[in-house]
Amino acid sequence: MNGAHDLGGMHGFGPVEIERDEPVFHSRWEARMFALNHACGFHGKWNIDMGRYAREQMPPAEYLATTYYEHWLFGLQKLLVEQRLVSASELHSARPDSKTGEARVMRVSDVGSYLRNRLAARLDEDVPPRFTAGERVVARNINPAGHTRLPRYARGRCGMIHRDHGVFIFADTNAMRRDKKPQHCYSVRFTARELWGPEASARDSVFIDLWDDHLDPA
Repeated sequence: MNGAHDLGGMHGFGPVEIERDEPVFHSRWEARMFALNHACGFHGKWNIDMGRYAREQMPPAEYLATTYYEHWLFGLQKLLVEQRLVSASELHSARPDSKTGEARVMRVSDVGSYLRNRLAARLDEDVPPRFTAGERVVARNINPAGHTRLPRYARGRCGMIHRDHGVFIFADTNAMRRDKKPQHCYSVRFTARELWGPEASARDSVFIDLWDDHLDPA
C-alpha cells in the first residue's frame, strides 16, 4: 500500500540521523514490546507479513509522530483484536473480560529456536525462475491497496538481476490472504541515476530484493 511507512526517496523529512553507539533499546518498554510481539506471534495466529501490514495501517499523522516500537505496539494491538485473542475493551481497560481458550505459551526454552528460525520464508518448491542473473528487468508500476514489498521509488524503474535467492513465500499475498504463492526472489540492482535522476552519483547502486510478480522483462 502507498502509506506513510514507504518514505524511500521522498523529500522534506530531513537527513537520516545516525546515532553514535546506539543501544539495542532506548528504554525498558521497547525491550518489553519486542518480547511481547514475539510471544504473541508464537500463538501462530498470524505471519510476519501480516505483522508488517498491520503496522502499515497506522494513520499517517500518527505514524510519522511516533517511534519504531510504537508502530509495533499499534500493529500488535490490531492483530490481537482481529484474531480474537483479546477484545478491544480488554485492551482499553487492561483487564480480561472473556475467556480466550487454550493458547500456545512461549517458554524460556522456546525462545532461542524461535528467534533463530530464519529459514521459515524459504520454500523447497520446484518453481522455475522467470529471470536469470544479468537479465534486464523493469519493476512493475503498481499501486496496491494492500501490503507490498515493492517500494514506490523503484516502481517503473529498470534494473538488472544480480542474484537469484531461490524460492520464497511471496510476502504480498502472504500478508493479505495467507497465500504463500511460492516464487523466486531476486536481488535486483538499480543504478542511483535510474532511481534519482542524472544528478545522482554514477558510481552508486541500490540492491532491492524483489519477487517474480514484481518484475517484467525490460
